[in-house]
Amino acid sequence: MRVSVSAFLILFLFSGVLTAGAFAADLKVKVVDPQSAAVPGAEVSLSRANESKVLATQTTSAEGSVVLRTPSGGTYQIKVLAPGFAAETVEVSSQAEVTVNLHLATASETVVVSATRTPVAGEAAGADVATLSGAELSAMRPTAADDAVRFLPGAVVNDAGQRGGLTSLFVRGGESRYNKVIVDGVAINEPGGTFDFGTLPMDQADRMEFVRGVQSTLYGSDAMTSVVQVWTRSGSTPVPELRFGADGGNFGTANGYASLAGARGRFDYNLFGNQFNTRGAGVNNAYSDSLEGANVGAALNERTSLRVRFRHSNSHSGVPGEWNFNGSPLQPPDPSDWSQLNNVLGSAELAVTGPAGWQHHFTGFDYVYRYNELNVNGDAARVFDFPSNEVDHINRVGFEYQGDYSERSWAHTTFGYRVENENGFVGNLAYGTQTHGQRLSDDVYLQQQLTWGRLSAIGGARFVHNSAFGNTGVPRVALTWQALRGNETFSGTRLRFSYATGFKEPRLEETFNGIPQNLYNIPNTGLKPEHARAFEAGIQQNLLQGKYVFTATYFNNQFRDQINYVTVDPVNFVGKYLNVNKALAHGAEAELQAKLRSRLLLTTAYTYTSTQILENPAPINSLYNVGSPLLRRPKHSATVLLSYLGTKWGANLGGSFVGRRPDSDFLGFGIDHAAGYARADLGGWYAVNSHVTTYLNVENALDRRYNEVVGYPALPVNFRAGVRFRIGGE
Repeated sequence: MRVSVSAFLILFLFSGVLTAGAFAADLKVKVVDPQSAAVPGAEVSLSRANESKVLATQTTSAEGSVVLRTPSGGTYQIKVLAPGFAAETVEVSSQAEVTVNLHLATASETVVVSATRTPVAGEAAGADVATLSGAELSAMRPTAADDAVRFLPGAVVNDAGQRGGLTSLFVRGGESRYNKVIVDGVAINEPGGTFDFGTLPMDQADRMEFVRGVQSTLYGSDAMTSVVQVWTRSGSTPVPELRFGADGGNFGTANGYASLAGARGRFDYNLFGNQFNTRGAGVNNAYSDSLEGANVGAALNERTSLRVRFRHSNSHSGVPGEWNFNGSPLQPPDPSDWSQLNNVLGSAELAVTGPAGWQHHFTGFDYVYRYNELNVNGDAARVFDFPSNEVDHINRVGFEYQGDYSERSWAHTTFGYRVENENGFVGNLAYGTQTHGQRLSDDVYLQQQLTWGRLSAIGGARFVHNSAFGNTGVPRVALTWQALRGNETFSGTRLRFSYATGFKEPRLEETFNGIPQNLYNIPNTGLKPEHARAFEAGIQQNLLQGKYVFTATYFNNQFRDQINYVTVDPVNFVGKYLNVNKALAHGAEAELQAKLRSRLLLTTAYTYTSTQILENPAPINSLYNVGSPLLRRPKHSATVLLSYLGTKWGANLGGSFVGRRPDSDFLGFGIDHAAGYARADLGGWYAVNSHVTTYLNVENALDRRYNEVVGYPALPVNFRAGVRFRIGGE
């Protein structure tokens, strides 16, 4: 494979050299944001005016610039797609240099990447996408990913009370295991398992994207109801920029951080570290996390670049367990149970552009996941609290190639190959030794984007061969039609439809755990993935020349082959995991996006979700009987996010409203629901001068007492205030 990849790379580099001879002049394009700062990573394409053929495509350097070789004579069109900003198109003729100024826009106009794996305007993505820009994250200052994603449309976050507690995400009625989470291009899910959003630190996060709907065609396993993707900030200033600061708040909260970033010549860099500590609001509520990382890039030549990323996070959390149920303390918290999560992410990406509209990305990645939860003696005062020691050591390593070709301005092809090795030891040492499981997966995928006048179409498929569960194929098609072009008041109406299938691989313990390591479980090496069938239909109405955008979407998801533990020997309590369950989730989302002022953005959304268990031959209690709703999925939920992104100051107001939802204490207290709640967060910063910035963030500002998960009381009102210093930069 190494020989073929090298030959492939050499062929395109050589073709690019031959093609370059037909160009006569150099055009330098500089891309800047509303604050006139350089924008790295923007896609810049060149074509002749009034022609659709793409002559060249390049990505801006760390300093926000590219050099395009233009044929002599004529007028040309430059199109800039920078994630987090509106798309920009400018015409040039004889200029040697041009600056493209980007501007903020509503979500439908904002360029996103996650929906198609390539930059595209949100309204053409064929999916519902919500974003948080670096400026919005700076005002919000989330400690972890859960404090950011909870205010995005369609997200329902359930955390276990305190900071660092297990935090799950439910989207469109799917399981908490149905979300693909990617950081700097690397999937960081535990294979087939639940992802903990409460322990993903957001320091140095430059952008977050949240795609709702099935996306397994592009991202493989786990992308059954959503994809959450986070990118780390890169250096962009010729003068090295040192940032450091600290903040503190109630409940013994303290946070300190530092970063050194810049761009010089062919190189850019961002080196950073962060330490967060809090004792929490109650017994055994302490949480700490340390983060170290680096994002380093090098331009090997004008068409080839190399980027290396590294992140290490080590967190420790008390685990008081469930004890306070909707305001009733029915048992004491556990004073000694604790958990530790230690993970390392590393990747190296080689990017090659050209000839013409070609782009290539070769990425090697490695992700190490280490989890340990220890309850030494149990607690006699607590119901069913027994000793345990869960230890999971998992490694995900692999290689991926992604190719992109812009045939015309109205046609774009994405294709790729991915190979990954999942290797892990999992299990509870208090009940036997660990189980070893290993899977090798080969994936190929293809997606075509086409636009014919008012109609846009996206079609794709992915084929997976896995050493454990065999072959799986998943297709997807999305259609968007501009029904009305509109006028100044009703500024365009778009209709959208999509159909897709997805899959989620089993957890390692579900496939491999069993006799002799676990006397109560029979391994099932023939266990299949869980599958989803999803379709959605929606309408987008632009108002007042696009300053306001209203979107409504109906979604219908059917989940089958869901994995359940089934007892096969009731006398000796022996069972095995089988693909036996089936469920339905459908509902509607309504969203309003508004650009109230040039720097004032509003997004508010409401979601209705109805769920039902269709098949379950082995329910553990009546909550899982056929016809029952799925646990922890509220019928009614809503979010609001108001952001002001100025040059001297910035602020945000976030609101999350979640209705009553089915849940259980699982301890025999008879509790079958969690009460509804409303949560509001405030944040803001003020630049005293170019070197000193003060900020304040308040979470649960209404001081509401509620349970996101039954038995785990949420933090009351809590705040952090701090100062950030900046030396160097521009």
